Amino acid sequence: MQYRMKTHHLSDERLHDLLTRTQTGSMATLNEDGTPYNTPVHFVYLNENIYVHGLPKGQKIDNINRNSKVGFTAFDMQGLLLDENGKPCDTNTKYESVIATGNAALVENLEEKKTVLQKIVGKYTPHLAEMPLPENMVKGTAVIRISTTELTGKYYE
Repeated sequence: MQYRMKTHHLSDERLHDLLTRTQTGSMATLNEDGTPYNTPVHFVYLNENIYVHGLPKGQKIDNINRNSKVGFTAFDMQGLLLDENGKPCDTNTKYESVIATGNAALVENLEEKKTVLQKIVGKYTPHLAEMPLPENMVKGTAVIRISTTELTGKYYE
């Protein structure tokens, strides 16, 4: 285990807070040849799962259909911690980060999709949160559920 994971481990409360307030994350899937494919995503954390949404076709969907194992990361860079003597190599970063591994699956249940999409609207465009979602948009949007098998976080300040 990394030194900072031992000394700067995020508590469950801070980890859940980070996943709730952070605006973007990155989901890594595996290409057919085993190379990673990393995609920046909008996401919500709901019921201990990470959900992302997007087009119903594409490389990440193909990869998930072939191999459900994924990685996910989100972080919040809060500022630079400059060395008081001006040494550039002693500059550090104040941050919080989360790394998750798990299994991804396309959500087929329309009610679950609708709930997740409403949470996404509420997170990113709260002024539109009360607007009804058109059924055709719910049906036509891919929602991916990442069931986490490991969820860790660290910080530095």
